Amino acid sequence: MSETEKTTAASHQPGNTPDQFQARQTEPDVNEELAGLHAEVEALRTQLGEQQALKAQNTELSEQYLRAKADAENARRRAEEDVSKARKFGIESFAHDLLAVADSLDAALAIESASAEQLLEGTRATQSQLQSVFERHKLHTIAPAVGDKFDPHHHQAISAVPADQAPNTIVGVLQKGYAIGERVLRPALVTVAAER
Repeated sequence: MSETEKTTAASHQPGNTPDQFQARQTEPDVNEELAGLHAEVEALRTQLGEQQALKAQNTELSEQYLRAKADAENARRRAEEDVSKARKFGIESFAHDLLAVADSLDAALAIESASAEQLLEGTRATQSQLQSVFERHKLHTIAPAVGDKFDPHHHQAISAVPADQAPNTIVGVLQKGYAIGERVLRPALVTVAAER
């Protein structure tokens, strides 16, 4: 029996009105549609849950970013303050150590009846005291010897004079130079041998 014949036979069975027959036929369609809607609702709930989880993660990451940004800003501000204090008070230790040298000079000047030998001895002691301050603060002299090669990074040539030595050789030192570490504060003033 064909599908059409079954439908026709079922519709003509006693007690089956056309509306009842139609209702029975649409019942499976409604159930399928309802099952499909339930599946869609579940899919939407899953998506909503994922979106809420992503939103919570986004909020947490935003808060972490803001905290990290604030920490970085605080670290930058502290570093700037440290640099400012170092510039402002960095020389304090050096100046404090120089006060002892100043006191020695004041004491020497207060003596009115000192002999030349006492003055020389006091000057040497004060110079030694000053050298000790320089050493503590990594300040060293640039004192080239006659015959050394001229170094433009550490020496300043005041003049070039005819000499028996090779050109650009130091033939005289007029004033010592000073450096802190590798940084030259003042180059040594020298006279060099001229080109022949």
